Amino acid sequence: MSAAPLPLPRRHPEDVAAASELLSALAAPLRLSIVALLDEHGTLCVHQLVDALAVPQPLVSQHLRVLRGARLVVGDRKHREVHYRLVDNHVGHIVRDAIEHAAHSAAPSVTIA
Repeated sequence: MSAAPLPLPRRHPEDVAAASELLSALAAPLRLSIVALLDEHGTLCVHQLVDALAVPQPLVSQHLRVLRGARLVVGDRKHREVHYRLVDNHVGHIVRDAIEHAAHSAAPSVTIA
């Protein structure tokens, strides 16, 4: 006797596509680091991100452009600087959980005899 197939959770194709786009926008270590820093500090300007990440400013700006395009971060102009922040805390939770999961998965397993 074969088991009945498990019912799939109902997901709207548009929601699945949007989730795929979100994950694609996060699919770079530098973008994950930017989101993690913004999650931790709230708002940061480009030069603070450059200093924290120790990478060239054009590279940070390029990755911020991707994150802005995905509507994950927003920039608020303050005088001559743009301060970036996460649009909401959901993406921060996703990145934090992914990093913690990766760290946990990479930890050596202990065998008890």
